[in-house]
Amino acid sequence: MEIGIVGLPNVGKSTLFNALTEAGVSADNYPFCTIDPNVGVVEVPDKRLDDLYELFSPPEKIPATIKFVDIAGLVKGANRGEGLGNKFLSNIREVDAIAHVVRCFEDKNVTHVDSELDPIRDIEVINTELIMADLETIQKRKEKTEPMLKSGEEKYKEEFEILKKLENNLDQGIPVRNMNLDEDERKLVEELFLLTDKKVIYIANISESDINKDKVECVEKIKQYAAKENTEVVSISADIESDIAELPDEEAKLFLDELGLEESGLNRVIKSSYSLLNLITFFTAVKKEIRAWTVVKGTEAPKAAGKIHTDMERGFIKAEVISYKDLMKAGSISEARNNGLLRIEGKDYVIQDGDFCYFKFNV
Repeated sequence: MEIGIVGLPNVGKSTLFNALTEAGVSADNYPFCTIDPNVGVVEVPDKRLDDLYELFSPPEKIPATIKFVDIAGLVKGANRGEGLGNKFLSNIREVDAIAHVVRCFEDKNVTHVDSELDPIRDIEVINTELIMADLETIQKRKEKTEPMLKSGEEKYKEEFEILKKLENNLDQGIPVRNMNLDEDERKLVEELFLLTDKKVIYIANISESDINKDKVECVEKIKQYAAKENTEVVSISADIESDIAELPDEEAKLFLDELGLEESGLNRVIKSSYSLLNLITFFTAVKKEIRAWTVVKGTEAPKAAGKIHTDMERGFIKAEVISYKDLMKAGSISEARNNGLLRIEGKDYVIQDGDFCYFKFNV
């Protein structure tokens, strides 16, 4: 799963990406310093994996991961090729969801592309470019579908009506993700790979001086906007997160304590991104490792087994399952078995967040 980090130039996207991945991407103070999308794989923080590692004590602990893609700053007119234009719209098309970074900090040394802070204007610049790109995609599909109407086939008429509905909503500034679509409409949308269909979270990049304030005016404005889309806002200071990312774990914890923070903003970004994609975690253990695996909520046991190896899905027989809480309470697998806490589940079982699984298969 990939999250694309987007925003206007100089809002702190690359600084955030550096902190997330410690990848050392250029974060110079000028637009378009990120020319090719940079990709980083980030561990999903999960105390449950740490607890299970202590319980089993294997040589290795392997966390779930999520991929972040740092996409260069979009500007007004990107859909017409302004700035680096359609190249970056295509980069967005390839990701599963969007983390939209919005500038909420003042810094005379870091130029704002529009001279002054206005978070809603900045958000709408990006959203407008994505809407314009989607309208272009829909127009091209309409041009292909319209001549087929002469055939009289109902499917072309239905498709054309769906395209008009999408177009009308987009013209009103409504992103596809916020449209009320039925199954047939959703099927066509998935074929079109529309940019505004992607889920989004907003990341408010605030100044260090605002880090412990209950309310920051800029962030509150973004929250009001995000509420209309039923999505989350995570406020962070990308500069502080960069400093934390460079520290050893113990020093980072002390630094967070000094700032009065329970966890880093990056952890909240990662967790929100994980949640945004409707992902859950299950765990497995063998002699050499304890491991967290990622699946979409609603995944059945054979598909989950297939994440480990395709043979396990193909030859799936059953799964032995226990919840993380029950396993920790029992203190060991053998004790869990003795207490009847280890359940046998079949092909129809839907994996739950926090399940610990042994998969039985035969090929």
